[in-house]
Amino acid sequence: MRICEEIETRLREAFAPEALRVEDDSESHRGHGGWREGGETHFNVHIRAPQLATLSRVERHRAVHAALGKDLVGRIHALALDIQT
Repeated sequence: MRICEEIETRLREAFAPEALRVEDDSESHRGHGGWREGGETHFNVHIRAPQLATLSRVERHRAVHAALGKDLVGRIHALALDIQT
């Protein structure tokens, strides 16, 4: 399974979001630190989940990282989060 799909699956399972979009933005970072041939290093995640509404910005980011798990986060160089509630 591609990393993009793993991110989407784990976030859907954890938060049942109203909206979720995961974009592999790796090609935009070609030649930068952390970039690898084949991509799957830099991601943009846009998520809207009522479950995150009561959390502070930092807590939302921590919740997303926890849902993804250390194993998956460890394979990603950059993860930009746009979290709507």
